[in-house]
Amino acid sequence: MEILFEKSKKGKRAFKFPSIPEFDIKKYIPDGYIRKNSPELPEVSETEIARHFNALAESNYHVDRGFYPLGSCTMKYNPKLNEELSRNAGFTNIHPLQPEQTVQGALRLMKELELLLSEIAGMDAVSLQPAAGANGELAGMLIVRKYHTEKGNPRKVVLVPDSAHGTNPASVTLAGYVAKTVKSNEKGLISVEDLKKNLNEEVAAFMVTNPNTLGLFESEICEITDLVHETGGLVYLDGANLNALLGIIKPGEMGFDIVHFNLHKTFSTPHGGGGPGSGPVGVKGELEKYLPVPRIVENNGEYRLSYDFPHSIGKMHTFYGNFLVMVKAYAYILVMGKDGLRKVAEDAILNANYLRKKIGDMFENPYKDNPCMHEFVVSGENLKRKYGVRTLDIAKRLLDYGFHAPTVYFPLIVPEALMIEPTETESKETLDAFVETLKKIVEEAEKNPDLLHNAPHNTPVRRLDETRANRTPVLRWKKNMTR
Repeated sequence: MEILFEKSKKGKRAFKFPSIPEFDIKKYIPDGYIRKNSPELPEVSETEIARHFNALAESNYHVDRGFYPLGSCTMKYNPKLNEELSRNAGFTNIHPLQPEQTVQGALRLMKELELLLSEIAGMDAVSLQPAAGANGELAGMLIVRKYHTEKGNPRKVVLVPDSAHGTNPASVTLAGYVAKTVKSNEKGLISVEDLKKNLNEEVAAFMVTNPNTLGLFESEICEITDLVHETGGLVYLDGANLNALLGIIKPGEMGFDIVHFNLHKTFSTPHGGGGPGSGPVGVKGELEKYLPVPRIVENNGEYRLSYDFPHSIGKMHTFYGNFLVMVKAYAYILVMGKDGLRKVAEDAILNANYLRKKIGDMFENPYKDNPCMHEFVVSGENLKRKYGVRTLDIAKRLLDYGFHAPTVYFPLIVPEALMIEPTETESKETLDAFVETLKKIVEEAEKNPDLLHNAPHNTPVRRLDETRANRTPVLRWKKNMTR
């Protein structure tokens, strides 16, 4: 596909500005900000512009077009009703600096969403302010630091499992702690013995993902949270995989003190490509005073924003968070209700286990004896060993068949990992088609491995030199550039 500059021909135009009287621009703009040369813009017709961007849209892959089996990302179909509701003029036309009395409906919605999320997670209070999951993690770690600091010792270490999401140790470091790894056992679960070896009074918290990134439920989680609490530490839940727990069990019932939510994964906001996201953070009662400000408070049916929380960690986001994401989550929760949310988790678990069984003979699975939750991980090590075909080759070949690739090479504890999450919104027919495609690819690996080594073959962009693309990215088009 040509880029727009390659369609450019001198003299073409899509529209014409009306004539305006000449004026001295230097009266309005300082000389240092005035262009010396005209900008390099493509010269194309309106028809070419329309067709170019429509072609780009048709080349883009998105969840309305097909299956997105990305593990740990919960890329599920989201009801269009919630998109329509979030576009209501009463929501889109308000401004964060309006007087509180003019945005009572928005404040009420946010407060009620806080209460709904608190109930879902078994927490005592929630702040909607963090902008995404990693921002919620950082808020949680700053709460951990403030809690221990006010007790007289901020402590030094935060423990994370070796299967943790990559943002966990980053959030720990940003909060001023040292991240230390706790190993998994042969079942793919947190090793309680290794946890015990690492627990001491310098440990501020243990960050846990449950279900973990192998898609397995941490069956000893209550013992784990008790052990951490015995040393005075806090236990944090990375809520990226909350889709598997909805309506079945509450994190608060498992002993978690802090949890972040991914509204853009679990509660009906399409995500990817950088946003928008929302990562509310929930806490147990003794930690509520540390939540970000402003907090929404209600008195006799009137809502206002309060900064009167002297123990707060402060602000985590400009104004109050990504409001329209909250609208979608609020609508989704109310429409689904308690039973509907539980059905989400049950169907996600059913779909994942169905898919895991169907492809079980094609790949190695070091944890096949344990049923998974909403996602699972298999290894393509057998194909690499027999035919020299890597997991990356499989992922690239899936694109030729019209499927988005699953997450690959994560978690790091599984060699040649394929991490697959079908979500609750995919049909049996879609899952069966995905299975048949994987069967074809495995057959191709045996008969013609070069076909996979050079995949994809029929996508707008072919196989890239990914190392070169990362080290020397081309971020700006220039004349006479070759591609």
